[in-house]
Amino acid sequence: NQSASSSSSWNSSSQDTEDDHTIAALLAEDERQIYENKLGKRLSHLDSIPHTPRVIENIPDPNDASLDHESLAQRLSRYCLAELPIQGDGNCQFRALADQLFQKPEYHKYIRKEIVKQLKDHSRLYECYVPMKYRQYIKKMKRSGEWGDHVTLQAAADRFEVKICLVTSFRDSCYIEILPKDNRPHR
Repeated sequence: NQSASSSSSWNSSSQDTEDDHTIAALLAEDERQIYENKLGKRLSHLDSIPHTPRVIENIPDPNDASLDHESLAQRLSRYCLAELPIQGDGNCQFRALADQLFQKPEYHKYIRKEIVKQLKDHSRLYECYVPMKYRQYIKKMKRSGEWGDHVTLQAAADRFEVKICLVTSFRDSCYIEILPKDNRPHR
């Protein structure tokens, strides 16, 4: 029976992927604990602006983006942080999250899938921040190559129970903390 074989192969593959993510998370935890305290101390004196989830309405002009990148590079340097180049294919937010959570940017598809699931399963938490039909937004966010936004960052913090720290190029504030809705990050 080909469908039974196909189903068992899919279940096995799905379990392997889940096992890979679990192993990656466990292996990364020790290293993360070593560096997390150092990063926290470097950023602890910064005032964080309140995070308001929002979507990206306009893609930045290349000239503005270049100036913003220069400003960001200066801020990172000031706090002894470094930029990690991430492939700019529209999946960069999800790659960056995968890198920070698992040290594996290539897990970006898994991260996107989990964030979209969070957005769907808890729509009441996010739909008020989305200026379009929420179903359209979900459909858009499912697509590989679609830019993430502050709404997807909040959903990531909630789904993975983590505090997300953003050093930004914003003129009014250089640091944003995104906390899970329950306000108790596990890491």
